[in-house]
Amino acid sequence: MAGNSFGNLFKLTTFGESHGVAIGGVIDGCPAGLEINLESIQNDLDRRRPGQSAIVTQRNEPDTVEFLSGIFEGKSTGTPIGFIIKNANQKSKDYSHIKDTYRPSHADYTYDEKYGVRDYRGGGRSSARETACRVVAGSLAKQLLKDISFNAFVSSVGTMELQKDYSELDFSEIEKNPVRCPDAEMASKMEAYIKDIRADGDTVGGTVQCVIKNVPKGLGEPVFDKLHAELGKAMLSINAVKGFEYGSGFDGTKMRGSDHNDHFNKDGSTKTNLSGGIQGGISNGMDIYFKVAFKPVATLIQKQRTINSKGEEVVMQGKGRHDPCVVPRAVPIVESMAALVIADFYLHNKSSKI
Repeated sequence: MAGNSFGNLFKLTTFGESHGVAIGGVIDGCPAGLEINLESIQNDLDRRRPGQSAIVTQRNEPDTVEFLSGIFEGKSTGTPIGFIIKNANQKSKDYSHIKDTYRPSHADYTYDEKYGVRDYRGGGRSSARETACRVVAGSLAKQLLKDISFNAFVSSVGTMELQKDYSELDFSEIEKNPVRCPDAEMASKMEAYIKDIRADGDTVGGTVQCVIKNVPKGLGEPVFDKLHAELGKAMLSINAVKGFEYGSGFDGTKMRGSDHNDHFNKDGSTKTNLSGGIQGGISNGMDIYFKVAFKPVATLIQKQRTINSKGEEVVMQGKGRHDPCVVPRAVPIVESMAALVIADFYLHNKSSKI
């Protein structure tokens, strides 16, 4: 299986399955001498971990990270940073009923077609549990980029959408509710809605918005390695993601160029920021902001028609512990993938200058 690494200079390679002994990763390219705050990394993992509230999966995993190499006396040594997160609360029997059955809209069928074998316990390698490894690496990348801030939050759940511009929001409110929406009134409505969805044995999707501030000018390359293209790749690599838009996004298609252009101030900043902080594939110093669309979780606690490995039509019903809506736990994952992209381009810029 290829495609287990992300990044060029700051590179993460992950390994492990949902119901294996552990998941983990190797981070290559972290400069030596970086003071590493292990508590901050664990805090980001706690934001992603299951069982943290009544509106997420109740799989009770502590998600404690254990570093194996690359850190000495609290600082990076410049060598590969290896880490593991042990799986502590697997219930593999919850998946025995799908051993030979393909769950609709899951990776079951495509894995069998491509590899001829699959780990049906929680989806194995296709499980979103793998994203915990990304959070470790992304949290470390944020420490490398200490002057840059990454703030992601839930901007919609189903048809319930936060209408305020991000400039009107107080990001310190994000972690004060289980939905991670920085508007208390909307967060309360979203939470009640997700609980109703769960009671129906169903699921719902939503969007996560991310704002990156204090980004240096000049990150990104103008042809194939555009900054927004790499951000899009990073976000679309996250489980359940169906769409990515930055700046004015799809709404920009409804505007005239005379209204859409970002006119300059004398210092090179722009009066508006419909470009989303990126022009010609390169950061211009303005805020980078984007949205990531997540589909409803495919596993439903209700009966669905599907087929098995013999091509026979069967009826199945999901069992076990699943998120009725993934977006609250996806917030730190979006931040982490954004940090990995920015760290990679940041190091590239440093290495390309004399």
